[in-house]
Parts: sequence; structure tokens; C-alpha cells
Amino acid sequence: MKRASAIFLQFVLVLIAVAVLFFLLRFPLYEGRNVNATLFQVYFNDPFLVYVYTASIAFFTALYQAFRLLGCIGKNQVFSPAAVRALRTIKYSALTLIAFLVGAEAFFFMVMRGKDDIAGGAMLGFIMIFICVVAVNVAAVFEKNLQSAGDILEYRD
Repeated sequence: MKRASAIFLQFVLVLIAVAVLFFLLRFPLYEGRNVNATLFQVYFNDPFLVYVYTASIAFFTALYQAFRLLGCIGKNQVFSPAAVRALRTIKYSALTLIAFLVGAEAFFFMVMRGKDDIAGGAMLGFIMIFICVVAVNVAAVFEKNLQSAGDILEYRD
């Protein structure tokens, strides 16, 4: 991959991170039940929001590792141990995110069922779980292939 392509993809990752961070910070202010609430009420009286912010740590960790992986690709160090570590961290971050999403789905079905319409939130959760499962599998396959290719290259040297 050309260095310019890797830099462009890193720029796209930064844009995604900024957009998600902006969404995480601004959306709770405009959500239905928080329209007339104070900042303290919005951010400190909602345990689910704290749960979402805690889960976002895994998401931002995976984005950072993808940024580092693209840096390795841009420097033609695809088969380096740093690239394998980045893929492994992406895999574990996606697994952590799956665990958080399953917990959120359990919250929807156990606590919110009957009190609110959970169909949209539940479906979004299932879609995000599916995306994370795909990311885990892709990262695991690439990690295995890069590890074996790196071992072959080490054996040659």
C-alpha cells in the first residue's frame, strides 16, 4: 500500500473518532428525556450513559490500534511484531465491545421491556454485535496470517 493511501485512511480514522466523540458528548443533551435537564442531571443521573462511556474505551482503543496498524502498513512493516500486536489488541477490544453490547441488550430486555419501545435500540445493538463479531474474525485471521508470515521471514533471515 502506498504511504499516501495509509495516511488518507489514518485521516479517515481520526474523522471517525472525532465524530463518535462528538456524538457521545452531544447526543445525550438532545435525547428525549434530557431536553430540559441540567448538565449534572444528564451526565450523572443516568447509569446507562456511564456504561456507554465505559464501553467506548474499547472502541477508541481499537481505533487507535487501527491507526497504528495503518502506520506500520505505510512504513512497509506489515509483518512486524507491532502489526501483529495491533491486530491482537483490535481483536480483544472487539471482544470487550461485544461483552458490553450483550450487557446493554440484557438491560434492554430485562429492565426496559414494557416501559419503553426497545425495538430500535435492540436492533442497533444486534447490528453492532454482528459488526464486532466480523471484526474479531477478520482480526484473528489477519493476526494468524501475519504471525505465520513473520515467522517464515524470521526463519529465512
